[in-house]
Amino acid sequence: MPQETRGVSDTVRLQPDGTVGSSRPAPPAPPAPPTAGPAQADPSAAAEPPAPTATTDGADPEQAASVDQPTDTPPTGDAQETQQTGDVQRPADGGQPVDTPQAGDTQVIGPPVEGDRSPAPEQSPATGAPAPVAETVSADSPTASSTQVIGSPVETTAEDTAVVTRVDTPGPAPDRAPGGGAHPSSTDGVSSPTGPSGPGGPPPVDPADGGTGSGGEGDSGPLWRRRSVLVPAAVLLALGVLYGADLALAGGDVPRGTVVGGVDVGGLSTAAAAQRLEGDLAPKVAADHPVVADDVTGVLHPASAGITLDVPATVDAVDDQPLNPWTRLTTLFSDRDVDAVLTADETALGAQLDQLAATVDRAPVDATITLDGTEPSLVEPVDGRSLDREGAAEAITATLAAGGAVDQPIELPVDVTEVQVEAEEAARVLEETVTPALSAPVTVVGPDGAESVEIPVTAIAASLTFTPQDDGTLAVAVDPAALQTQMDEAFGVFGSPAQDARFEVSGDTIAVVPSVDGQGINPTQLADQLLPVLTEPAPRTVTGVLGPVPASLTTEQAQALGITEKVSSFTTQFTNQASGTNIRVVAEEVDGALVRPGETFSLNGYTGPRGTAQGYVPAAVISGGELSQAVGGGISQFATTMFNAVFFAGLEDVYHKPHSFYISRYPAGREATVYEGQIDLEWRNDTDTGIYVQTEWTPSSLTVTFWGTKYYDIESISSERRNIREPAVQEKVDEGNCTPQSGARGFDITVTRVFRDLETDAELRREDFDTRYAAEAIIQCVAPPEPPADPAAVDPATGGTTPTSPPATPPATPTPAPAG
Repeated sequence: MPQETRGVSDTVRLQPDGTVGSSRPAPPAPPAPPTAGPAQADPSAAAEPPAPTATTDGADPEQAASVDQPTDTPPTGDAQETQQTGDVQRPADGGQPVDTPQAGDTQVIGPPVEGDRSPAPEQSPATGAPAPVAETVSADSPTASSTQVIGSPVETTAEDTAVVTRVDTPGPAPDRAPGGGAHPSSTDGVSSPTGPSGPGGPPPVDPADGGTGSGGEGDSGPLWRRRSVLVPAAVLLALGVLYGADLALAGGDVPRGTVVGGVDVGGLSTAAAAQRLEGDLAPKVAADHPVVADDVTGVLHPASAGITLDVPATVDAVDDQPLNPWTRLTTLFSDRDVDAVLTADETALGAQLDQLAATVDRAPVDATITLDGTEPSLVEPVDGRSLDREGAAEAITATLAAGGAVDQPIELPVDVTEVQVEAEEAARVLEETVTPALSAPVTVVGPDGAESVEIPVTAIAASLTFTPQDDGTLAVAVDPAALQTQMDEAFGVFGSPAQDARFEVSGDTIAVVPSVDGQGINPTQLADQLLPVLTEPAPRTVTGVLGPVPASLTTEQAQALGITEKVSSFTTQFTNQASGTNIRVVAEEVDGALVRPGETFSLNGYTGPRGTAQGYVPAAVISGGELSQAVGGGISQFATTMFNAVFFAGLEDVYHKPHSFYISRYPAGREATVYEGQIDLEWRNDTDTGIYVQTEWTPSSLTVTFWGTKYYDIESISSERRNIREPAVQEKVDEGNCTPQSGARGFDITVTRVFRDLETDAELRREDFDTRYAAEAIIQCVAPPEPPADPAAVDPATGGTTPTSPPATPPATPTPAPAG
């Protein structure tokens, strides 16, 4: 049967963007009717609400009922075909069957032609306002076939089903395809959908639920429109805006929360920060600071040490804004401490540390026992220490850079050398050995019992020796030579004493005086016998063994030492009378010292205590960088003279310490100081022959000569004085102990010892001695201030006043009479 064709105003087309429209612009949509009810055709627009659409079982009516607004874009593609078996239609692609639309529903457009296998494009969603509907075609109407199917009438989602109702309005004939014919894919002027809503197009949007067209909620649409993405993105965007605003507002200012050396400069401009640092921090850096190294205290003078605050460099170091967001966030709640940038004169600072080191440095002292006559006493151990100059400089600069308080001492590091013998070991030896040994004399009986000699406690005390051992013990022994010296005449009853070989100097020559063996008690054997009985109670007796007593140094032994010529000699001058006395005493003790090959000579060890009991007197010493008085002062003159004899003999320098500042009567870089129990002079005879020490003194000079075998010609080369340091001027209140000082420049110098072959004069090797002298301060002694006036003191002119008495009446002066 031929189908009835109704006139329509436009050909209905499914556009590529998923909408249904005509080939020409659609008229504007009329306003909605004011009341609900059956839709009436508007004579002007012929519009009415869309009729209900057919739905499948279980399908969402809102998804199926979508209406497109007409557009002008012509559609492309073919209508989707369906398969029909009985009353149930099944999509060609195998979808689930759906019920046949009833008469009361809006029928899908197009007949379900069986056998048509044309591709079924996807449908586009209905968008915009509902299309006007002229009439509703029932299922029984003969015109039902005029409604085409756009998509399969099967159970589908909103993405693949769009139902379009036909609009019957008077108008021209349906659109024709190019060439004058009807569009090949259209029936009754309705085109099949293709393009965006067809196969391959994007899913349509369901306006009923405001979703994405996928049938889910808001999180199932495109990634960029999901709430789970939008919320964090919004937060990040807000944080980014805040970060940018914070960075922009900060600009070129110092970052907030910045504290330099205890001074808050955060948020200030660079100019304001520089001004605040100059006013608040620079004075703290330049102020004098107390320092402490172990138990030694001193004062640091940053100004004279060349330590200053570099304000421009400090501001430049802190004015960069941090870009790390976390860092900027933390500055809202905490400060950022930054050290200031300092400049320092290393030479000037080193000079101040040299002065402090003169007091800090000391050699280790093992616990031992000393005897003052027959009274023993325990010497407490003292660890050796030396100022860590590099660490001290770092501690000073670090403290000043951090804005350290001017009244808080700066702790300086020291290097510690531990002792070998502790006090407990010395106390044990004192209790178990020394005290019993000095409790009573020991009697030595001859072999026949006819003669006997008593060794007094004084001789026992003078013969005892105490030697630290590597295992931490303190060894006690009896020195045979000391015992022989103490008992030489007394032992004569047992025979005749031995005489050691000795050296005798005459002009520029030296000769060996032969030894003489003795007869009597052998001191070495007696010392071995004596040690065990010293711990026994009185009376104590040993039987001496008589026999030949060989000399301690025989003629053959003396000659084998190879002491045949002058090796070196050095002379220094002095003027101080008290120092001259001490120089003479120490020179007498050292004269004739014999140092065998490989032995080390210690000046402190050889002389022993240098007190008033040994003939020493108070004289000038340097303590804490200043001149003062001490018993035994002036011994450094002897130490310097002996060190130069060692230097030119080519012997090994084990330890020597130059003075802290230069003394003009000594050769610069070739001098040494000593201090009993702390600073020693040690040198080793590293030759194969012995060294005989000769000392000569006058009221104004001292000469030390080494005799032995000469191995080298020694040349001394001194560098130019460098790193000159000017002395500081200090005023000291004279309370009876102030010694004025004229001061001296400090400097550095290197002395090179060159060893040359005696025959060829070829250089064999070189050895450098580097010395740093601090500037000797100029000390000016000033009188102490006048004591404050005592308010209770008696004034001879007025008769005096007391706190409880009225003041003396001053002379009367005319005053005007009170008015009125």
